[in-house]
Amino acid sequence: MLLELQNISKSFYRKTAVHNVSLKLHEGEIFGLLGPNGAGKTTLIRIINQIVEPDHGSIRFKKAFMKEQDLSQIGYLPEERGLYKSMTVKEHAYFLGLLRGMSKREVRQQFDLLSKKFEIDDWKDKRIEELSKGMAQKVQFVCAILHDPELLILDEPFSGFDPVNVDLIQKELIKMKARGKTILLSTHNMKSVEEICDRVALINNSKKIVESSVSELKSERKTGLYRIRFKGNMISLVNALWTGFELVDKSVLGEDRFEALIKMRGNHNFQDLLKTLIGQIEIEAAEELLPSMQDVFMELVKG
Repeated sequence: MLLELQNISKSFYRKTAVHNVSLKLHEGEIFGLLGPNGAGKTTLIRIINQIVEPDHGSIRFKKAFMKEQDLSQIGYLPEERGLYKSMTVKEHAYFLGLLRGMSKREVRQQFDLLSKKFEIDDWKDKRIEELSKGMAQKVQFVCAILHDPELLILDEPFSGFDPVNVDLIQKELIKMKARGKTILLSTHNMKSVEEICDRVALINNSKKIVESSVSELKSERKTGLYRIRFKGNMISLVNALWTGFELVDKSVLGEDRFEALIKMRGNHNFQDLLKTLIGQIEIEAAEELLPSMQDVFMELVKG
């Protein structure tokens, strides 16, 4: 266990921001912190970073109560971007690297490596105010991982990025995970959650609603729908289904090629469906339709 939050609560002027929230983050996982605006996610992140103190509860880092010294092992990209506009990119990297306890030599080596990887090498002598929003955000991400943290906390890291840079950042997070690093990702980008998160927690109205793996959340809400793409005759498919399955929708893909949306009835399963169809049509592809994380998010928040 890398990070454990136990019964964290925080109020501001009698307004509850976080109420009795407990979370566990394991080493080498990407953990999604989800919730609508104002749910309490950013407050929770600030508590972990010791920017604000909780009213109640405790935080353990590597099984011991968290201390100020542990912050040197944490990288943080806040939602409110905080770069000094008059500094150059290189100056900013050195400034933040030294604050994290790195030597000038270590900063130089890491910054040279990361600036090439993230294609900011040509911008290192530019002032922050000269950069586009996306480029400045990329610089801040580089600064957040400069000291190779054990825990990386990202608050809405993909806002302002084009799809190419979103993909670049996601691939870097996956590489960090493979090296045993832990990433706490707070985002509204459900597509990214589906692609890279192992587990998620959803917070709504200051309380934790659920904590589970992405696969379990989706599987628990499946509706028994399957998509079949095939060659043959649509009448043959309908006749083969009988009473165990329901044809929900169909579409023509080309000459003798169709796609059908089928719903299970009773206790029938996917294997039953395949046995029913084999020999009647030529199946090109078959898949179970699971809800997206967007669907799961909407259901949990509304529920």
